[in-house]
Amino acid sequence: MKKTTGYLTIPKSYQPILDIRETEIAIKQIKDHFEQELAKVLKLTRVSAPLFVYSESGLNDNLSGVEHPVSFTAKDIGNSVEIVHSLAKWKRLALHRYGFNIGEGLYTDMDAIRKDEDLDNLHSIYVDQWDWEKVISKQQRNKETLKHTVKKIYDVFKSTENLVYKLYPQIGKALPADIFFITSQQLEERFPNLSPKEREHEIAKLKGAVFISEIGDKLKSGKKHDNRSPDYDDWNLNGDILLWYPLLNKPLELSSMGIRVDENSLEIQLEKANQEDLKQLHFHSMLLNKELPYTIGGGLGQSRICMYFLKKAHIGEVQATIWPQSIVNKCRQSNIFLL
Repeated sequence: MKKTTGYLTIPKSYQPILDIRETEIAIKQIKDHFEQELAKVLKLTRVSAPLFVYSESGLNDNLSGVEHPVSFTAKDIGNSVEIVHSLAKWKRLALHRYGFNIGEGLYTDMDAIRKDEDLDNLHSIYVDQWDWEKVISKQQRNKETLKHTVKKIYDVFKSTENLVYKLYPQIGKALPADIFFITSQQLEERFPNLSPKEREHEIAKLKGAVFISEIGDKLKSGKKHDNRSPDYDDWNLNGDILLWYPLLNKPLELSSMGIRVDENSLEIQLEKANQEDLKQLHFHSMLLNKELPYTIGGGLGQSRICMYFLKKAHIGEVQATIWPQSIVNKCRQSNIFLL
């Protein structure tokens, strides 16, 4: 049994497998391996990335559309700038500016601040992830390309699990042989009486590793599986990677990814989202004028990946950030040692 206290879930009789210093060493080993393998299987080049962008550029990730970025005015610049939520759109522009060709891609370490996050075992105001993006052809904008890429990324998860097991056999293995694919509509039809989050819980528990695709548009019920910004993922060609996490009795979303909008799907999705005013922004006008490459990309949560493979109860055990004192106190009482 697991005790839930506010937004904090505490596994019964929790004992971390690795102590703090061992954990810090393991974090480095996991991140180095995962990064290298991801770059190899997807043919990605590491690049530097911004921590902030101009507010009027349209480059920041709007996430679900309700989160507000941290913003400020720099003394010698004058314009308002925003701390990034993610680099979903910046990466695509970078591929264009840096002269990447079809089949080539980039990745970067992305750090973000999401001040509106509801804090719990999986969410903090600090986000660290690998953001990646790859150029594809117009003809590759299809479900086969998406599935093939997901399988490649899942191979990296499997490889990382093998490394962790070799270094720390006491942690064990949990990943199934293959990742299961299902659309959000198929998921609704399979569990019609459940909420989207409850459906994710059931399918992840059943399959162990799942890719839920086609997120953002309305389902046949008239409801959305989840909100997605209309100006980066194509809602028909995107999805989330979820891994079942018995320690917390819930799925962990470790990646949100997809084939990005082209000029046609951008028009359609902006209209559906009632955000057609975005067309005036520089990034969006370039996209509509076919000046940007067609791409596939996504983000992979670094701390959540470490949390999963090291069997930690709280994301604060694998990343250094700040928490309300009430959470700190409850964690300390429950053998959860926050960095």
